[in-house]
Parts: sequence; C-alpha cells; structure tokens
Amino acid sequence: MINIALYKPDIPQNTAAIIRLGACLNLKIHIIEPCGFNVNDSRFKRVVMDYGKISKVLKYQDFEDFKNKNSKSRIILMTTKTKKFYHKFIFKKNDVILFGRESAGVPKELHKKIKYRLKIPMNKSARSLNLAMSVAVVSSSILFKNGYYK
Repeated sequence: MINIALYKPDIPQNTAAIIRLGACLNLKIHIIEPCGFNVNDSRFKRVVMDYGKISKVLKYQDFEDFKNKNSKSRIILMTTKTKKFYHKFIFKKNDVILFGRESAGVPKELHKKIKYRLKIPMNKSARSLNLAMSVAVVSSSILFKNGYYK
C-alpha cells in the first residue's frame, strides 16, 4: 500500500479527488491539519461522494503528530524545488509521499528538514500540476513500477 500525505490542503475538491483515488487504488491517505476547508463543504462532498466510506484516511493535528506517528517511515516530499525526478527514485514499502498545500507547498524550514525531495518531470515553462493530478501521476507510477499491476 502506498502512503500519500497532504500537508494542510486548501482546496476541498482536490482533497476529495485524492480520497476517491485512494479508494480506487488502495492508497492510504494521511491528512495533516488544519485543512483550509470544512469536510461538510458541498464542494468536498460532491467530489468524494461515497468513496470516503471505503478510503483509508488518517488525520493528524499537525506535522509533528504526523511525523511521530510515522517515525519508521521515510518521508518523501514532492516539490518543484529540486532537481531529482521521482521516476528515478527507489521507493520502499512504508514510504510516505508528502504533497504540500496548493497555495504554498510546505514551509521552508520543513522543506529543509526532509531528506528526500523529488519532482515530476514536466515542461519547463509550466509552474506545476494540479495537486490531485500530481498524486495520481506519482502513485500510479509507483504502483506500476513495484508490480502492483499484473
């Protein structure tokens, strides 16, 4: 199972789409609070539908809580601020792939503390992909690469 962590997500539709993706691809979704929205938001409910009931979602008060409860896992940050590509990285079973918030990524001090930082290769004139698309690209690639699709 792949672990996907969302750092203080801002956009309800993205988080809902990632939870739905998690249900479909058997991903464990870790949400680091506070979120920039309420889960009763109609935009969230419209996208997540009934997939929230079959998703594996864990919530944490803050990054320290998340880090403490996942101390045996490597935290791998997906960021545009690195030169290393995710498809050249060897992922391990208990890795947690961390995605920053849509509006600001992760704070600089947190960025510096995380040893593994990777990015998705893309057109140099583009800033970034949508968060839900980034999670889909990376998680499906890892699943394929590690033989989950046979």
